[in-house]
Amino acid sequence: MLKFNEILGHEQIKQHFQTVIKLHMVSHAYILSGEKGMGKKSLANAFALTLLCEKGTGDPCMDCPSCRQILSDNHPDVIYITHEKPGSISVEDIRKQIQDTVMICPYSSHYKIYIMDEAEKMTPQAQNALLKTIEEPPAYAVILLLTTNEDAFLPTILSRCVKLPLKPLKDSTIKYYLQDEMNVDPADAAVYTSFARGNLGRAITIASSDNFRDFHKNMLVLLKYIKKMDISELLDEIKKMKDQEYDIYSCLDFMQMWYRDILMYKVTKDMNSLIFKDEYSVISSVSEKSSYAGIENILTAIDKARTRLQANVNTELTIELLLLVMKEN
Repeated sequence: MLKFNEILGHEQIKQHFQTVIKLHMVSHAYILSGEKGMGKKSLANAFALTLLCEKGTGDPCMDCPSCRQILSDNHPDVIYITHEKPGSISVEDIRKQIQDTVMICPYSSHYKIYIMDEAEKMTPQAQNALLKTIEEPPAYAVILLLTTNEDAFLPTILSRCVKLPLKPLKDSTIKYYLQDEMNVDPADAAVYTSFARGNLGRAITIASSDNFRDFHKNMLVLLKYIKKMDISELLDEIKKMKDQEYDIYSCLDFMQMWYRDILMYKVTKDMNSLIFKDEYSVISSVSEKSSYAGIENILTAIDKARTRLQANVNTELTIELLLLVMKEN
C-alpha cells in the first residue's frame, strides 16, 4: 500500500485529497473513474491511509495503530464492498454491507470509509439503495466508488458525488518506471510504453508477460518479412494469430505502431523518434522502398480493419485483406 507521494502521476487528484483532509472538508461520496490498471485502488487506499492516520500530519506515519491496521487489511473502519456474482453488485450487497452498517459509529476513527471497486456493476436497484445513503449520510461516512465506466451510474448518483477522473500518465513517466524499477531494456520499454497508452498497470502487466514477449517477437517477424511471403504463408500467419489466441486489436495496434515508425522515419530521418529503435535498419530500408501514399494506404487499411471488426465482420477475412494491402504497398 502506497502513500500519495509514492503513486506515479494523478497530481491533481492527490492534491485534492490532501487538501480536503487538511481543511477537514472531506465529502461523503467520490467517484474515481479510469481504465483498469490506472491506479484507482492505490489512490483510494492512500486516501484512507492518510485520512485515518492518528498523527494527523497530512502524511500517513505508517506506524500508528490505524496505519498498521490498514496496511494489514484489518481496519474495522475501512470496508471493502464485495459481491458474490462476478457480473453484478446486487441490492442485497448494498443493504448488507452499507445500509445495515453505516449507522454504526466508527470503532476507532473519526471516519468510516467504504471502498467499492467495479462500482459500475451495481444494478439500478443497488444504485437506488445506495442513493438513500448518499443523500442522508452520517457525518463520518465516506464512500469511494471506483469505476471503469462512469456512464453506468444513474444521474442521481453522479450529481451527488465528487467526480475525479484519472488521466493517462506521460509516456516518459511510464518508460522511466519500467527501466528504473523493473530493469526493462530501454528498447522494450519503449514498445511496452506505447502499448500501455498512459496506463501504468497495463505497462507492468505487459512487461511481466512471457506471452507478450512471444507476441512481440512473432509480430515483428510477420511485419519484417511480409513482402516476401506468398498467400499460403500469410494464411499461416493468420492461423498462428488464432491458435496463439492473440488479441486482434493488440495486433492492429502493433501494426499501426510499426508503420507509424516507418512513416516517421521517412519524414524525419531521425531514429530517436522511433518506437522500434532496435529495428532501425529494417525500418530505414522499408521507408526508402515505400511511397508516402503506400504507407498511408496501409495505415488507412488498419483503421478500416478495426472498424470492420467492431461491426462483427469475419475476423480471418478482415485480417487477410489487411495483410494483402500491407504486402502490396
